[in-house]
Parts: sequence; structure tokens; C-alpha cells
Amino acid sequence: MGHNSYGEPAWPNDLLYNFPVVISGTIACTIGLAVLEPSMIGEPADPFATPSEISPEWYFFPVFQILRTVPNKLLGVLLMASVPAGLLTVPFSENVNQFQNPFRRPVATIVFLIGTAVALWLGIGAALPIDESLTLGLFQIDFTVLYRKISIFRLYI
Repeated sequence: MGHNSYGEPAWPNDLLYNFPVVISGTIACTIGLAVLEPSMIGEPADPFATPSEISPEWYFFPVFQILRTVPNKLLGVLLMASVPAGLLTVPFSENVNQFQNPFRRPVATIVFLIGTAVALWLGIGAALPIDESLTLGLFQIDFTVLYRKISIFRLYI
């Protein structure tokens, strides 16, 4: 069972007659369910009502924070372009023959650690509202606001 045991070839019987019937039936069922039982994914979009704060996806938070905190937009774009340019110079900054073990490359390790810390810092700043946001010039955290944010996250865990 489950295979063509009576000796008919798959071409043209199965491929020209059975498969299109199954595909057409699947499409008809999908369209029928969509027409008879439409389900709303979310609230209907209103193009004239924008939210008060527009927030990008989480992986764009550091870049968004750079653009939000730097007053000159051209400088913000240049700062974003300097990140890949700086990463391109890391392999040329140390002698690879001297450090064969990748864990013993001090310049690359320091660049990675500082870059990760800055990206996390900017990401946390972009997640906060603009009046509570962490800025590049003032490295001060309002610990009461941060404590409230952390305690809110604990309620959801």
C-alpha cells in the first residue's frame, strides 16, 4: 500500500491528473476559509495616526540611538559608517604570526569587548523613552528609573 502497485506509470497519470486536483483543492480550501472566516491579525492600520515614539526592531537599537543622540545627522551617519571601517582595520593592527591562538590576540579582544559594551549601552538607551534615554555625552544612569524597568521585567518572568 502507499505506492502504485498495479503498474501504471506516474507520468502522465499521477502528475497530470492527480497532483493538479490536490493542489487546486488545497488552494480552494485556503481561499474558502479566508473568505468565510476572516481573522484580524491586529488592529486596523490608521495611516494618519502615528505613535508618539517610533521604535525600530531590537537589532537596530544601537544605530537608532546614535542617530537620536548625535545632534548633527551627517555626523551620525559618519559614525555608523566608521564602525565597519574600524572593524576592517582590526586584522591589520596586530601580527597574526605572533599570535596563532585566536584567544591571545589582545587588540581584537579589546576591540570586541569595548564594541560589545558600547552596543549594549546604546541598545539599552534606545529602548528607553527619549527623555530617559542614555546619551553619548552624559554617561549617567538614573538608577531609580533603571530599577523600575528591571522590576517590571521581573514581573513578566
